[in-house]
Amino acid sequence: MAQDPYRYFRPEAREILEQFSRDVLDLEKGESNSATVQRLLRLAHTLKGAARVVKQSDIANRAHEIEDVLSPLRESGRDVGREQIDAVLHHIDAISDQLAALAPVGEPSAPAVGKQAIEEAFRTVRTDVAEADAVLDSVVETHALLNGLRAAVRGVQQAAQLSELLASEALTDRPGRKESGSRSHSGDRSTVAEELGRKMGAIGRSLESTVDQMDRELRQLREAVERLRLVPVGSLFTTLERMARDTARAQAKHVSFKAGGGAVRLDAHILDSIQGALLQIVRNAVAHGIETGDERARAGKPEVGCVSVNVFRRDRRIVFSCSDDGRGINLDAVRQAAMKRGLIGSEMATAGPDELLNVLLRGGISTSKTVTEESGRGIGLDVVRESVERLGGEVGCRSKPGAGTTFEIVIPPALASIDALIVEVSDTGTVVAIPLDAVRSTRRLSSAQITLAASGASVLYNEEVVSFVPLAAALGAATWSPGGDWTAIVIAADNGLAVIGVKRLLGTAKIVVRPLPQHVTASPAVLAATLDADGNPQLVINPDELIAAARRGCANESGAQPQKRPVLVVDDSLTTRMLEQSILESAGYDVDLAVSGEQALERVRQKAYALVLVDVEMPGMDGFTFIERIRSDPKTCDIPAILVTSLAKPEHRKRGRAVGAQGYIVKSEFDQAALLSMIKPMMAA
Repeated sequence: MAQDPYRYFRPEAREILEQFSRDVLDLEKGESNSATVQRLLRLAHTLKGAARVVKQSDIANRAHEIEDVLSPLRESGRDVGREQIDAVLHHIDAISDQLAALAPVGEPSAPAVGKQAIEEAFRTVRTDVAEADAVLDSVVETHALLNGLRAAVRGVQQAAQLSELLASEALTDRPGRKESGSRSHSGDRSTVAEELGRKMGAIGRSLESTVDQMDRELRQLREAVERLRLVPVGSLFTTLERMARDTARAQAKHVSFKAGGGAVRLDAHILDSIQGALLQIVRNAVAHGIETGDERARAGKPEVGCVSVNVFRRDRRIVFSCSDDGRGINLDAVRQAAMKRGLIGSEMATAGPDELLNVLLRGGISTSKTVTEESGRGIGLDVVRESVERLGGEVGCRSKPGAGTTFEIVIPPALASIDALIVEVSDTGTVVAIPLDAVRSTRRLSSAQITLAASGASVLYNEEVVSFVPLAAALGAATWSPGGDWTAIVIAADNGLAVIGVKRLLGTAKIVVRPLPQHVTASPAVLAATLDADGNPQLVINPDELIAAARRGCANESGAQPQKRPVLVVDDSLTTRMLEQSILESAGYDVDLAVSGEQALERVRQKAYALVLVDVEMPGMDGFTFIERIRSDPKTCDIPAILVTSLAKPEHRKRGRAVGAQGYIVKSEFDQAALLSMIKPMMAA
């Protein structure tokens, strides 16, 4: 606390300023006049007191001045005038600037809550997210420990069974036993054994109950933390409304702002990245789209223009739609400006609306005759395009002369909560999630219902021929041959329908979708990842790619199945172990895990492995030493070994070859397909 005396004051003050901005904008619209004024006075009083505690007299004085502005309005019942609104917003902006200066040494100061309020808001969110991630990691690790505790429960239960066996044997006379006290000793042993059995049974039941309760609590805790990790989109709306209001005020226009979809929750990174684009689009809507009051009157429109922002899901993507009811885009002016700047040639002189809007979205075009703070430089849509492209999304535009313009930003969510169908892929035990909104129905499917052709397999669904493929084959993890019954899932996406075969359905769940690590190149059919109840990575499947795979046809005439051969993964990182295990099991291999070189050495002495994947940098015995040890033992010297490590220097690769590693993979260059291709010849019988 001595190093950062404002650690608690900053987030409290930011929250108060955010509430202030919302309420002041509501007040300007005439919503809940007296009640809102009273609430603002309480907020100002709270901020003033908190500022004085941390000796920030300037902030406290600003809060007091807000009280002076609002106090006369509390009892009078008068409407709040624009002058009072402007005064309060001015104080809010000034306090925000002062608050930004209180950032800890070494951290960048946050921008003001005025025109760029969202940056400061997200800076607070990121701090909370970091803490939430730390809690979530602890929960995942605890779940891993819980699995070990389950093994202890089984051991206690086995001990209880042994005690019952002891009691049974003690009651049986041994042949040749003639001693007079033998029966009494046997009776004593029986009594002790029975008591031991009762105690062990009670301990086992208590331990099992405790484990089950811990499991339930941890599941609830993880779900709560994952929800905390996601931020409601509505946190953007206050700043967007403030942008619309300030831009309209600067241009003597009257604008109302409407927003919808604020309950959609997304990763803070997504909102942090998209906020600049939305601010620019809202600014453009007011500056370029909405007409002045006189123009709107001549056009037969209400004096007050409307700008609306709506957020919703379209399939598995998130759509931010921003519309205005203004004059629309002057396509002739766009054409002339683009030709003047050499962005298009004379062949575009007769280009249609869609082509011209695409040119406009490239940026670098302005139809304004003057340069102002709001417009005229032709760089606004560059900001929009670059922000959206960084997220792997796309931006589109529709405009109708005299009726308004709509911009749509469509992005894939990096982290979002969705409902999913959880399925077991095949006999390998691999479990994946399929977005539930793509599932149309499920059914049992017999081999007789599957029709084979040169182009692939198909089934009849609602009197329509639909492509069929087993999920394991679509993921490239296995080939398949005709025959056998399936649990079938009918999925639908933008590119049509398909029927997917799986081993069984495990139920539905609300999952938090996470992006794959940057160094992992997965199958196109893999959309993202999630964590299962025990904290293990679980793939989330892309329905569009499944349908494409079904149409390509994945039947294999030979029906050859990859032989399940044992592989040992050695790494002290839980994340790396689980990721490699998921990839290998999806490919049909039987995977064991070790957390250290010493543990791995014991494993290879007890079981014949076809391959070992080992990290280099581990506590105790490192990967190089481990390979040297197995090469020096005649029983293990022939086991193929691949190093999967963060060490990328030539001398490390050279040492890997020297100790006898058959492969060397750098984690930052990790590629799932390359790993499986490297393994395949090594696993040949």
